[in-house]
Amino acid sequence: MRNPDVLERIPTVTLTPVVIGQAELRIEDVVQVARGQREALLYRDPAFVAHIERGAAFLDEFLDSGGTVYGVTTGYGDSCSVQVPRHLVPELPHHLVRYHGCGTGALLDDAAVVAVLMARLNSLARGYSGVRWILLKRLEQLIVQRILPCIPSEGSVGASGDLTPLSYVAAVLIGEREVSHAGRLRPSAEVLRERGVAPLTLARKEGLAIMNGTAVMTALACLAWDRAEYLSRLATRVTALGAIALQSSEGHFHPRLFAVKPHAGQIEVADWLYQDMVRTGTRGEAARLQERYSIRCAPHVISVLRDALTWMRRDIENELNSANDNPIVDAEARLVLHGGHFYGGHIAFAMDALKTACASVADLLDRQMALLVDSKFNHGLPQNLSGARGERAAINHGLKGVQISVSAWTAEALKLTMPATAFSRSTESHNQDKVSMGAIAARDCLRVLELTEQVVAAMLMTVYQGLALRQRQGELAIDELAPQTRTFVGAIAARFEFLDEDRRLDGTLAQFATDVRAQTWQLYE
Repeated sequence: MRNPDVLERIPTVTLTPVVIGQAELRIEDVVQVARGQREALLYRDPAFVAHIERGAAFLDEFLDSGGTVYGVTTGYGDSCSVQVPRHLVPELPHHLVRYHGCGTGALLDDAAVVAVLMARLNSLARGYSGVRWILLKRLEQLIVQRILPCIPSEGSVGASGDLTPLSYVAAVLIGEREVSHAGRLRPSAEVLRERGVAPLTLARKEGLAIMNGTAVMTALACLAWDRAEYLSRLATRVTALGAIALQSSEGHFHPRLFAVKPHAGQIEVADWLYQDMVRTGTRGEAARLQERYSIRCAPHVISVLRDALTWMRRDIENELNSANDNPIVDAEARLVLHGGHFYGGHIAFAMDALKTACASVADLLDRQMALLVDSKFNHGLPQNLSGARGERAAINHGLKGVQISVSAWTAEALKLTMPATAFSRSTESHNQDKVSMGAIAARDCLRVLELTEQVVAAMLMTVYQGLALRQRQGELAIDELAPQTRTFVGAIAARFEFLDEDRRLDGTLAQFATDVRAQTWQLYE
């Protein structure tokens, strides 16, 4: 089910608006608008408006002079050889919208829908899609007034664009199907009427221009990238706390050690770990000369994600700022160019790679938790990190159940790393005979992120419990931790009560996971 409250929990607007059409967008622009932190407005410079209108005017001239344009004077897909009678051409866009009204699966949440609208509007604002200025303004209105199409998440193969899910955007513009507005799902016609927005009659290429692009996979990729970037930093902080609880040596992360293997992300993560683990007071020898791999090699694991984010940003933002429908209308060169820019291969590959890197981080943290809760490996902490004492220790099981759940979440995340891009299926009478599966890869990635965030949520309580036990045993003074580490431990303590007697933890886990997704934990800049 969609979560209509997502946007309502986000802080109010505090930053300058994102202006679409003035400059290229960054991932952060899309995410901040999606989360309700910034407004989005169309660039209204007269030269920009004229650029958009020239594309629509040239297309009209081309068609009126007898030109043939795929999806405008012909049928769609394999039906491109079917010539549409001229008097029926105006009806064709609405048929495209309606016959793709077959989406299934959970509805995209409100933040994801805003991101989709941003991605589609930004692509059309490049001025190579042959659409009118009024179409861009209507998409802007949907964003500004939060009239959000109900978009089913399933049904796109990601090659001839995200056709089926984007049909739900086009349908709302013509006053059909449903929207989410003010926390309610309602017929779009009703909401448009109340907001004083007249339904559009789509011009000849406008249905195709809205639908035949990569906006859904690109929007989800922006959201996934943002969550993964934060997750990489939070996983590093959690690792540092786990390493302290295990009495590991900060020497595993010494700057001189990492200077000889200079992957940028690896150096960055190691430095964060080293700074977090350095103490102001004295300490004894580490429990082991060489800690197990899930601690010692943590920079090498997390940095795969950190370094991959760099090229993923490049590819996601290239797609975000591209004209990615078909055909392309170049009014300046007076050309209509038929191609395949709707193919989402770059996004699909990035999402397959991102979900793999995130699942590896989940696996890393799962292994760290296994060490922390097992008295055979945790160097003197109680089994399952139970805080119970005396005879009550016999009936209390600490974090045993949570550790089992973490194993389940991690296994599911790892299972989902099978690349969606490997499952191209020939479809639509073998016209779409090689497809990207980009939307599926992006949805898989978001699910892996959700599972990994749950693992992090469990680790937050686990490392706190371990540190609190060390303190109780006289083996750790919280005041001697590095200032940023001490502050973070205090933030966990404010949300999680020390576990002495067994109690249900699902509410705490859910709240911690929500806090992770909302990025409320203060981390490295």
